[in-house]
Amino acid sequence: MTDLRTGVRDDFASIFGREPDGVWSSPGRVNLIGEHTDYNLGFVLPFAINRRTVAALGLREDRTVRVGSTFADELVEIDLDRLTPDALDGWSAYPLGVAWALGEFGADLAAVPGFDLLIDSNVPVGAGLSSSAAIEGATALALNDVWRLGLDRRTLARVGQRSENIVVGAPTGIMDQSASLLGEQDAAVFLDCRSLHAEIVPLGLEEAGLVALIVDTGVTHAHATGGYAERRASCEAGARALGVESLRDVSVDDLPRARDLLDDVTFRRVRHVVTEDQRVLDTVRTLRESGPAAIGDLLDASHASMRDDFEISVPELDLAVETAQANGAIGARMTGGGFGGSAIALVPVDALSRVQVALDGAFAEHGFGQPELFTVTASEGSRRES
Repeated sequence: MTDLRTGVRDDFASIFGREPDGVWSSPGRVNLIGEHTDYNLGFVLPFAINRRTVAALGLREDRTVRVGSTFADELVEIDLDRLTPDALDGWSAYPLGVAWALGEFGADLAAVPGFDLLIDSNVPVGAGLSSSAAIEGATALALNDVWRLGLDRRTLARVGQRSENIVVGAPTGIMDQSASLLGEQDAAVFLDCRSLHAEIVPLGLEEAGLVALIVDTGVTHAHATGGYAERRASCEAGARALGVESLRDVSVDDLPRARDLLDDVTFRRVRHVVTEDQRVLDTVRTLRESGPAAIGDLLDASHASMRDDFEISVPELDLAVETAQANGAIGARMTGGGFGGSAIALVPVDALSRVQVALDGAFAEHGFGQPELFTVTASEGSRRES
């Protein structure tokens, strides 16, 4: 983090010819369990990770906004008076969309100054670790500070979601932004996506002799297109057919009736969401009563449901999960929206090397590109760095 903070401050000075007013950061996240339940107003259990996006920002005396990043060559420039969803595209839609969305939550964009913004990050892009929410969280926190808006973190999470839904065009729920903004050290965020009530649930992985291993398959995905939107539409159709506002209102006991009412594909989509909600509740209870070493079966069941009912896994993710399970992980599942990205495995410390070697060998044997393997710890959420 020290290198990221120093680097973005130095690069800001080099590009914009002045020092920034401050540096803010926001983490990526891993979803421990609760996939595709957020936009169905259900339950999720993510945690912020020790991979972060940093944003250096300086206010201007005019209405111009300039944004740049270390992973794009060009500076994007726009006037605040032209800041509309239709005017934004590409990577800069993430930070600029946040500025627009703040106006939807009370900021008077006609009365605030422009700004220069530079972003750097060590959150992998397209890996299912929510690099987008990390950008949104860092930008939202920075603008909330320098524009003196006084918005709380739950509202800033809604700002990030609004930006991603309307500006980026990705029909995501509020989980990613909530995890990034609300995360705490060595804890997960138990979020009710209907009420937005959040509770901190201690993880205690180190005390239990466990590490969270991330397997980035290198298969990239994009939530603004394709299967993610189709899955959401299928869930909404299932809820309508069952006469409920959202699948949050369907219980496991309702599934036999759902099977009679729905076609096979819609039923399996619904079954995943309903049983996944229950698995989140079971995981929270198990963590509190028995600790992390007892949640492995719930993680395994979650992956099977995503693979078979929701059909969002890919061969690389299935191989990662199966290999980790066979070589000592207590539980493993794909994490994120699916169609690529990463898996998470909870691994005893003394089995970590064995699991990593097995994963490298299995991917090579199947002709897949080598995965990126790294451990993560549950981290503090968004914060001002300087």
